Amino acid sequence: MVGAGQLARMTCQAAISLGIGFRVLAETPADSAAQVCTGTVTGDYTALPDLVAFARECDVLTFDHEHVPGGHLAALERAAAHGGPAVRPGRAALRYTQDKLAMRERLRALGVPCPRHARVTDLAGVSACAADWGWPIVLKAVTGGYDGRGVWVCGTPAEAAAVLAHPVAVFAEEHIAFDAELAALVARSPHGQAAAYPVVQTVQRGGVCHEVLAPAPGLAAGRAREAQRMALELAAELGVTGLLAVELFAGPGELLVNELAMRPHNSGHWTIEGARTSQFEQHLRAVLNVPLGDPRMAAPQVAMANVFGAGTSGGSPPREDTASPDIFARYEHVMAADPGVKVHLYGKQVRPGRKIGHVTALGSDMVGLRARARRAAAYLATGEEEGDERD
Repeated sequence: MVGAGQLARMTCQAAISLGIGFRVLAETPADSAAQVCTGTVTGDYTALPDLVAFARECDVLTFDHEHVPGGHLAALERAAAHGGPAVRPGRAALRYTQDKLAMRERLRALGVPCPRHARVTDLAGVSACAADWGWPIVLKAVTGGYDGRGVWVCGTPAEAAAVLAHPVAVFAEEHIAFDAELAALVARSPHGQAAAYPVVQTVQRGGVCHEVLAPAPGLAAGRAREAQRMALELAAELGVTGLLAVELFAGPGELLVNELAMRPHNSGHWTIEGARTSQFEQHLRAVLNVPLGDPRMAAPQVAMANVFGAGTSGGSPPREDTASPDIFARYEHVMAADPGVKVHLYGKQVRPGRKIGHVTALGSDMVGLRARARRAAAYLATGEEEGDERD
């Protein structure tokens, strides 16, 4: 797996259970997966020689992020044609996660419902969009954006002009007033076998996922099947091998595709305890072209809450190679208060607002599960319990 963040770390855990030799290409030994994976190689994913050297020791190459340059992916695929490791997903599919404008244009050509969008290079172009769609206008970076970065909601021409002043290629998109944000996670193998997880609701703040609720509360069965069908058809149309996460806006009349990811995804972390086959095991099964696992839920309902860094409470700085000692000191309270919650920390240096772990609660009462997960996540982050207020 190219990349050694928390997605690679959790994929490594799945590989151990499957008895699969697993290697990661890490930027530094302090990377999340590098701390736990014995098959760690340190290198630069933007340097083709490093990628080629890493690939020589692998049978299959996959990714925990979308940032490997397209030219490098093409070189790896050429090597695959001459006995090198298979590249899954391939460059043709990954293009639609690397280039958001290309993704929008491809989805439009396929007839997939999406927010209206347009290429823009100046304020006149943005103003023309606003004349048709109204303010606010969403400006998105064509490449490089994630977790709310590279997305600007502009309520006025002045705000749009400030974004356009940056040396970043953007496109304009209409602002959608949605009822809920959903995610449909599917897997597809080279054989063409596919599997779909229950559709979930994601709770976003500032463009960053804070909670995942599975299955999506109040989502009609027909609407859930529509989202799964859309994701499965997109996986086939785009030639995805491995996982595909389709983020959706749910409005009164239809589902609109917002983003795509072709790797394990934050919206699927709940599957570690909450599904019969975790998304991480499923991704490995898919890219290795072995039969896929059962994606059904292991409990009636699951709530997951992300843990974010909020600084340290004891005055000592966090260690460079792991999470802050203050976080671990809070384990006793969390585990004693609620033995049923499952805590996952990523070994990442704590910084305010940085995603450093998640908490999962399983049961049959979504209101109570959500409160439990949020309370545990808040205590791990701050040493204080969050109230039961709802978004």
